Amino acid sequence: MAKKTKPPVDPSKMSRRRQVLETYKMAREVDPAIRWWMLGTFLVFGALGFGLFWLLPGEGTFSLIMAIVGALLIGLLAVMIVFGRRAQRAAFNRLEGQPGAAARALTMLRRGWVVEEVVGFTKQQDMVHRVVGPPGIVLVGEGNLTRLKALMISERKKHARVAGDYPVHEVLVGNDEGQVPLPKLVKHVQKLGRQVKPAEITEIRQRLKALDAQRPKVPLPRGPIPTSMKGMRGNLRGR
Repeated sequence: MAKKTKPPVDPSKMSRRRQVLETYKMAREVDPAIRWWMLGTFLVFGALGFGLFWLLPGEGTFSLIMAIVGALLIGLLAVMIVFGRRAQRAAFNRLEGQPGAAARALTMLRRGWVVEEVVGFTKQQDMVHRVVGPPGIVLVGEGNLTRLKALMISERKKHARVAGDYPVHEVLVGNDEGQVPLPKLVKHVQKLGRQVKPAEITEIRQRLKALDAQRPKVPLPRGPIPTSMKGMRGNLRGR
């Protein structure tokens, strides 16, 4: 009798410790050197921390204890920074080329942004996702560039009719000229500026409901979402 496979656990329902562990496992599959980077970072910055705290005023056992504590704190802090950066890079490498990769990356946008997956699509799995936030409406397209251009024009016209005076931006995800690489997508969207107020975002969403009611929803290919895409958002924002 075949064994039943357990469905993947939603990262948002995991404990913080479990999220970090799962993130590490995912990152190690894509980036086997991550453990050596973490070890080397801890040793180097731990030694710097030890030396720095050892030079502080004090004598005997107290100085030694403070130096050890300083080494651990600075070493662990440096390790978490390196771990977060490399885990994000591994997550993007894992998503690259998969249908819906842009939507998965957009989950890293913080509060104040609303992401709607697959508001436009083709049979060949070209997709347009929508983000509503401070810049207004942002249409994010991924897929074949030739087919995508026609799809983006169609979606822009539909959204412009209901958006009124609110801005509508277009972003194409990819590595060709005029496109935004997947790892830079979130930062690019955030840099579009603040053109609408928080209260106006609510109004925009109300206007879009009528547009969304006229078309069917298409389920996005799900697959496991790397927990670093949710658990490591702070690193992308420079925290």
